[in-house]
Amino acid sequence: MNIPNRPKRRDVRVNRPERTQVEMRFLALDQMLDDDHRARIVWQFVESLDLELLYARFKVVPGESGRNAIAPEILLGLWLMATIDSISSARELARRTTTDIPYMWLCGGVSVNHHTLSDFRSLNGEFFEKMLVDTVTAMMQEGFVTFETLGHDGMRVRANAGSSSFRRKPTLQELHQQAKQHVESLREESEDTSKQLEHDARRKAARQRAAQQRADRIGEALRQVEALHEQKEKRKNGDGEKARCSTTDPDARKMKMADGGFRPAYNFQLTTEGKSRMVVAVDVTNSGSDRGELAPRYQQVQETYSVTPGKLLVDSAFAIKEDVTEVERSGTEVVSTIYQEEAMRKHGRDPYERKPGDSDEFANFRQRMSRADYQAIYKQRPSIAEFPNAEFRNRGCHQLPVRGLERVKSVALLLANAFNLMRMWDLRSRATV
Repeated sequence: MNIPNRPKRRDVRVNRPERTQVEMRFLALDQMLDDDHRARIVWQFVESLDLELLYARFKVVPGESGRNAIAPEILLGLWLMATIDSISSARELARRTTTDIPYMWLCGGVSVNHHTLSDFRSLNGEFFEKMLVDTVTAMMQEGFVTFETLGHDGMRVRANAGSSSFRRKPTLQELHQQAKQHVESLREESEDTSKQLEHDARRKAARQRAAQQRADRIGEALRQVEALHEQKEKRKNGDGEKARCSTTDPDARKMKMADGGFRPAYNFQLTTEGKSRMVVAVDVTNSGSDRGELAPRYQQVQETYSVTPGKLLVDSAFAIKEDVTEVERSGTEVVSTIYQEEAMRKHGRDPYERKPGDSDEFANFRQRMSRADYQAIYKQRPSIAEFPNAEFRNRGCHQLPVRGLERVKSVALLLANAFNLMRMWDLRSRATV
């Protein structure tokens, strides 16, 4: 339809964007962040923690020379916020501190770099574990955590290493010798620094440091492959020569993943409390099997919190005779399916009847799991034990950003603390409604 006297586009006055105009705005960071933004909740939580363990490492004090350290509250707050936002890269987190208002607000004008962030996450496993225990203890005192029911499960996470990095002992010995020779040649080359420019010296020092780290990794892989060789020989299966270790991450092991493939990975062991769904204990192993993990994790909870849980929900991979017997003798009922239950039924055997070699505790466990009420209790296991697994995946826990068992555990503990923070926020919000 034609409209008479309709103005043309060039004749219409509109406000158009101007992005090159320099302006001066007087705004504080605090004014740029919403009052209910979760960055404020993260900071409030961090300020409530006992950080003396972190502050004890600082050597710079008033009246003495030295550069000021970055307050650990900032680094911890940044990593908690980043984990909640599914950011696992220290470089990406460092970039966010210069572009995103929530991260700029947490920094409060303090600049951070990715090296500092990476080291903080990797080297503070002891503090992260204390932080986890203190948080759960506080929730116990408020009545949110009761330890009436626990769930435990394992989760395999891809290591920061490729399958092609695994080598057998002869190859590792050859690579180790080559790496040592390379380090020695670089050391001899760096001795004559009289004619080197400063940037050339730094470059050569960096090359030498990288070569030494590679030599150390290969040496550790060689040590571990020898230990694996001995273990396999003790089993008398004759495959000790097949033992392999990674030159990239000697602590990593090839494990069967959820999709059925085999890849370098670590095994996260997570214990979850049933009422609050909070993670109460974390451990990391490089064993591809969950067998034998139940009793140690149960003892960890008992010793840490001085409690005896009522029930412990696990899948059949954990419910081996020795572990079930030990846990039951401590006063906790194990609730699980019977190992190879379906195979036993196919061969006409009752999985709930006592078998030769069963302890009294394991026989009682078999009989108890034949009851409908305990089978109904077992159906709660996925919502308790597997809940943090799913949340870890949602937070980007698909491949680890660090190498080595201790550093991987530190990352796992940080993930658990971020998960627990969100659970605390949700539980307390519901309680105030």
